[in-house]
Amino acid sequence: MTKEIVLTKTAVFRNRKIRKVIYQNEWWFVVEDIVLALIDSNDPKQYIQRMKYRDAELAKGWVQIVHTLSIETVGGKQQMNCANTEGVFRIIQSIPSPKAEPFKRWLARVGYERVQEIDDPELATKRTRALYKAKGYPDSWIQRRMRGIEIRETLTDEWKKHQVTKDREYAILTAEISKATFGVTPSEYKRLKGLKRENLRDHMNDLELLFSQLGEAATTEITQVEHPMGFEKNKYVSRRGGAIAAGARKNLERETGKKISTKQNYLPNKSTRRFS
Repeated sequence: MTKEIVLTKTAVFRNRKIRKVIYQNEWWFVVEDIVLALIDSNDPKQYIQRMKYRDAELAKGWVQIVHTLSIETVGGKQQMNCANTEGVFRIIQSIPSPKAEPFKRWLARVGYERVQEIDDPELATKRTRALYKAKGYPDSWIQRRMRGIEIRETLTDEWKKHQVTKDREYAILTAEISKATFGVTPSEYKRLKGLKRENLRDHMNDLELLFSQLGEAATTEITQVEHPMGFEKNKYVSRRGGAIAAGARKNLERETGKKISTKQNYLPNKSTRRFS
């Protein structure tokens, strides 16, 4: 079966964040996050080891239940143990917690939403819009953010067609576009804004999003015209795509006397609904 992994997303169970990715067309959840949501401890790694020691059958089948997948973390992407809905239910059986039953219901609902999204991809878009709306983002920002997601997906599809297949390669190419566009890599940009685990683009203002989109759209256009095959050739194209966005950014900065990249975070709140 073809390996399919998308960017890490986050679900929330009773104020606990559960990271998840799509692998082989279904949700896979970070095992440590699952355990942390169900136990009264801040050391899920140790708890998992004790749990496997107590449950010999679980330990025996661990490699069938759990897959190591690439997950976004504070320090960048890391390989972490993940389980699908069926695997998580098996793990929960070994956790004597009063939170288990409501968690099972929550998990079943999240899994069902993924099935719905496979049948009707528009539902995923609607849910993303509703989530941003609930966080307080204005409609104009949401529209631009959603368009940016579409542009990003188009670019990654082109990379796949042109022999770029590894998560690490995607991250490097993305960094090349960002470095050319803004003069900083995504990790450097996050430090500039004081971010850790947060999604960088969720904290960009309209212009920052616009130039991010321009760099990726330009890279897509060049890729479709020149058909660079392999990682190194696509890295060169990524720099050129980013340079096009950089030229437009620098022209605007000269005209306005203002920097596009700032330390400010686009974090709407009840009082300002603008910058915090």
